[in-house]
Formats: sequence, C-alpha cells, structure tokens
Amino acid sequence: MPRFRSVLLITSFISFALVGAALYLQHAHDMLPCPLCVIQRYAFLGIGVASLVGALGNKIRGGAGVALLAALGGLGTVGKHLYVLAHPGFSCGIDPMETMLNKIPTATLLPWLFKAEGLCENATDALFGLSIPQWSAVWFVLLTIPLAWVLVSGRRAR
Repeated sequence: MPRFRSVLLITSFISFALVGAALYLQHAHDMLPCPLCVIQRYAFLGIGVASLVGALGNKIRGGAGVALLAALGGLGTVGKHLYVLAHPGFSCGIDPMETMLNKIPTATLLPWLFKAEGLCENATDALFGLSIPQWSAVWFVLLTIPLAWVLVSGRRAR
C-alpha cells in the first residue's frame, strides 16, 4: 500500500503543478483560458484532490477511482478541444457553455482561476513544439496510466 500512496501523492502534485503552469501562462503570458481550458482545469484539480484525499485518507482505491474518472473526463474534454483546433471555423467561442461556466460559484469567487475568456480555436501557441491542448492531452494520458495501475493492482492485492 505505501507504493500506491506514493503514486497518488505524486499524481496529486503533478496535477496541482499543471494548474499552476496554466495560471502562469494565463497571468504572465496573457493566454486567456477558453471554456474547454477551464473544464480541463477542473479535471486536473479533480485528479489532484481525489488523489490527495485517497492517499492521506487511506482510501487508495476510492481516491484512484474518482481521480481516474476526472482524468477520463479531462481526456474527453481535451479531445473536443483538439477537434476544434483541427477544424478551423468550428468554435466554442462565446456560447452557452462559456456563460454557464462563468456563472457557477467557483468562477465568481475565483475568476483568476476559473473564468473563461478566450476562444478555443486560439489555443495554438506552441510550447516545445506542442500546443497547450496537446500538452494537456499528453498529461491526461500520463496521469491516467498510474491511476488505472493503482486500481488494477489494488484489486489483485486483495
């Protein structure tokens, strides 16, 4: 069990660090988050919180399960984001999703973290050769693998 706890703690740390990187890009480099970016932030925070609670609360499989659901939701969201980037003219711009996201309590209390202001099709700035949504997809996959491993290995250990 200690190795599963370590995996969850590392997963949590990485998830929170990725949200920190997103905030850095938003505030230091004026990369405004679009609605799909904000949903991905929620997914990364969901992974981080669930992993941390699972590791510290000694609920390894429960935490890994909830974190895995958040990771899979993030993969679905980033998949749509990559679709928008691959099909110019298909936008999520100012639409009901943005309006809804900007009115929920987290967005009104923490607008610097959860307010969607950008356009999804503008997320093309490259960082080490990949766009931010592509990096997000890479990280969702990299976080999904150990979470699934914890669930499968934990089931065999019982």
